[in-house]
Amino acid sequence: MDLENMENLENNNEEEMKGKGEKKAHFNKEINEKDGRKKFFKKKVCYFCKNNIDVLDYKDIKLLKRYVKDSGKIIPKRLNGTCSKHQRLVTKAIKRARNIALLPYETRY
Repeated sequence: MDLENMENLENNNEEEMKGKGEKKAHFNKEINEKDGRKKFFKKKVCYFCKNNIDVLDYKDIKLLKRYVKDSGKIIPKRLNGTCSKHQRLVTKAIKRARNIALLPYETRY
């Protein structure tokens, strides 16, 4: 009786392993075609949600510079990891700071 159960378990495990190989890769995994290795992307966490910051001040230039490239462009949320709500607040604060000349609109090369 025990041998039959063990054989059934082994057969089930083999079938599960075959089925797992056919699944598609998750959204955060990519297989590199050159070397066949998997790349894992670490999910970015919103800095403001993590630190419970609800109000953004346009006068806080040190914080706002983190979200602006050297050329003066605002970094998109997919690159800096902020959530939609806080990305809108960051954008609004950066535009206000630009308007009163605390941040440059663009930098010349």
